[in-house]
Amino acid sequence: MSEYHGEQPQYDIQSAYLTVQPPEAVSHSQESTAVGHQDGAAPTLVASPLQSPQPYIPEERLDASASTAHSTAINRSQSQRSTAQPRRGTGSKPHQKARTLSQLVTPEKPLGKEPTIVESLRALMFGSWFNVLLVFIPVSWALNFALPHSNPHKDLVVFITSFIAIIPLAKLLGFATEELSLRVGQTLAGLLNATLGNVVELIVAIIALVKCELRVVQASLVGSILSNLLLVLGMCFFAGGMKFSEQGFGLSATQLNSSLLTVSVIAVLLPAAFHFSVPNLADSVEAMDILAVSHGTAIILLVIYVAYLIFQLFSHANLYEDTGDHIFKSTEYGPQTQDRVDKWKRRLHSPTPPKEKVRDTEGEGADHASVDEEEEVETPSMTLLVSIAALVVVTALVAVTAEWLVDSIDGLTSSGKISKEFVGIILLPIVGNAAEHLTAVTVSVKDKLTLSIGVAVGSSIQIALFVIPLVVTIAWIMGKPLSLLFDPYESIALFLAVLTVNYVVQDGKSNWLEGFILMCLYLILAVTFWFYPGSGELGC
Repeated sequence: MSEYHGEQPQYDIQSAYLTVQPPEAVSHSQESTAVGHQDGAAPTLVASPLQSPQPYIPEERLDASASTAHSTAINRSQSQRSTAQPRRGTGSKPHQKARTLSQLVTPEKPLGKEPTIVESLRALMFGSWFNVLLVFIPVSWALNFALPHSNPHKDLVVFITSFIAIIPLAKLLGFATEELSLRVGQTLAGLLNATLGNVVELIVAIIALVKCELRVVQASLVGSILSNLLLVLGMCFFAGGMKFSEQGFGLSATQLNSSLLTVSVIAVLLPAAFHFSVPNLADSVEAMDILAVSHGTAIILLVIYVAYLIFQLFSHANLYEDTGDHIFKSTEYGPQTQDRVDKWKRRLHSPTPPKEKVRDTEGEGADHASVDEEEEVETPSMTLLVSIAALVVVTALVAVTAEWLVDSIDGLTSSGKISKEFVGIILLPIVGNAAEHLTAVTVSVKDKLTLSIGVAVGSSIQIALFVIPLVVTIAWIMGKPLSLLFDPYESIALFLAVLTVNYVVQDGKSNWLEGFILMCLYLILAVTFWFYPGSGELGC
């Protein structure tokens, strides 16, 4: 058998390519891989898969070996990529699993000892100075039945006393809601606060609908959205800005909320555009067409709200949490600025400073770790049974008191000194959103701005996508001609409010000036609605 003296084939394991080198090149490559070569010492060769010589192999076997090695290298690379865990703090996001129902009802913090029933009732009755105003509940009821209808001041007195009586009821409603929220996760807690916070608005709207006060129904719902978007959200940004130079929140969820609000505003503006686009259409025909459009749009909005709930609670619940790399880290004031604003934020200052996330990076590819303090324990003030009972009782008291409130609106506005638009846009939402004001501002000072936005903006979304179409559907069932053709001035004000909020939250950060701007815009709208006479009555 003759010895082969030609060029020896060289096999590259990494790229599965064959190279052919002459013997001189192979010898030279072996010398280049010697390690620790010194005079008189034998060199130590380091095995190199790129340059180690191989014996002659027939071309058919070489092709088969190359194909096998190439497929093995690809499988190994794919296996390593599939088993690799994403690093925290890097640009890659780990796979988010859909949240289960058990995770939604798991409290964010462990609960402490349950109080007794006596302690729960004591906390319910003496937990706030607003409870002093509960005395106006029997006073408003007594005045409503005692004063004769011929009394010219009856409606004014009943309206004022009922207005004041609903404020502590809304506070108790919010307190019971917070106690329920302690026993569930943060996302579901925000939804509960937004939902039960809108109970007053829903009750007032239904009572006004039964009494054919359609203009009051529309004005109160639009006013509730404006109050939440401008007044409540502005107070959250302003109160949080008194303690933090900048606060961060979930930008993705907030932009999605802005998109939902925009859709709801479009649903309100389109009937108005329909009305002004066909001036030659008979009033009866136009009214039936707009009513049919409103009914179909209301059903679609309810479907959108159901999809929003699934998105918020299950498929993308992580976007509505206060933790994660997608949230801008809040920054406090510097020492010099801190002294200057100290006198402005004494009442808003929390005794426990917010926890700082400490990130440690050691070389490229090191994991980012957050050092958390010892987990706090939430101690409930009421038992679960007392909280649910309080919700039922307070809701019933609100329903009765709100009926006297709505009954007195006609007499209050008959003098012409105050319009129904101002009552519905400004006064009624202040009563209904009292609990949401306190809850949202309190958690914003505690650096939980995502939860504050979930209460304020989430409440607006719920009114726009659930309460308004639900009331339109109920009116459809009752045979009341309530449509989505709102007052044009109210519709434009709503559009401008949503547009302003969208500009304010687009950077994912907030400060006190942005909150001040939102509150001032609400005051501007309040002044204009005081002088706005309205577009006429809507009868049944």
